[in-house]
Amino acid sequence: MDYRDAPEEAAFRGRLWTWLADNAGRFPASGSGEDYWARQGDWHQALYAAGFFGLTWPRAYGGHELPPVYDVILDEELARAGARPRPSLGYLVQGLGRHGSEELRRRFLPGMIDGTERWCQGFSEPGAGSDLASLTTTATREGDTYLLNGHKIWTSYSDVADWCLMLARTDPDVPRHKGISAFVVDMHQEGIQQRPLKMINGVTSEFGQLVIDGARVPADRMVGAPGEGWALAMTVVGHEREPAELGFTARYGKLVRDLARRAPEAEPSDELRWAAVQAEMLRLHLRRRLSERLDGVHHGPEGSLDKLLMTWVEQDVGHAALAVGGTRDPELFAEYLYSRSQSVMGGTSQIQKNIIARRILGLGG
Repeated sequence: MDYRDAPEEAAFRGRLWTWLADNAGRFPASGSGEDYWARQGDWHQALYAAGFFGLTWPRAYGGHELPPVYDVILDEELARAGARPRPSLGYLVQGLGRHGSEELRRRFLPGMIDGTERWCQGFSEPGAGSDLASLTTTATREGDTYLLNGHKIWTSYSDVADWCLMLARTDPDVPRHKGISAFVVDMHQEGIQQRPLKMINGVTSEFGQLVIDGARVPADRMVGAPGEGWALAMTVVGHEREPAELGFTARYGKLVRDLARRAPEAEPSDELRWAAVQAEMLRLHLRRRLSERLDGVHHGPEGSLDKLLMTWVEQDVGHAALAVGGTRDPELFAEYLYSRSQSVMGGTSQIQKNIIARRILGLGG
């Protein structure tokens, strides 16, 4: 396969490189500090204003309708420039875009894509993380509104979000997968209390938990029909688990190169050599996924394979960071600590293996 840029792709890459040279340095590139997460919204809007965000999404909602290869170029150049990755928002766009009414899409997708309205995802709960179908947050119909009560956790950017794509149980008397509905919930109301979660690397501005006590949402902000929330959830987590959708996988190669520069002049450690192999493996895997997408191939449970690959690579790179910097380098130690979460976020590795076993290999009856 010929991976060289077509003329229009080369022109886009050149414009992007020029813009990054002038602008990337204005934003913290490392995710180990509070300022990194505090500037995420500014980074999103800067990319969009320059024409480098929402590349593959429909023009009707603020996108550019370009082929997926442009997202790959963006990720590659961000990593090459040492810049932060593009915001990982595609899974919410896919969920609302596929399952929402045209009215909801036209109202909410433009602000989601251009970054003028911030979003979070209200799926996981203290007792329903990987087993999402066991969620207990309820939505009770009262006239033209639903009354929400429950508890969400690991909610990215909940402290700055204007809206939340939230799952709640609307029917307790049907099989648990069929009683879940999805809503667009206003975060600026008294019925929602946001509490920060301090992570092991010290960051408190990435994740939060939501205490939902009598929050209200208009009935016309239900996404899809009652009981169709599980289908939306599978769309969201399917795209969330694909490396091509996340935008930050290119940073693994960037971090490996940074580690190589920081490492002592002696022979590189086994951990660093293996991390370099793994990062390159994932880069080539993404190339194959891109080729498949350009051929019209769309994946379902195969996203669990991608998620496992990402987990292995991120944690191997994290071990390399620990080998190079130990605990004496706060930035590299924070990279190692953050990598430990990869086997839990977006569905645990054990859950991914179960999906692979049952839905791809046909095991377990």
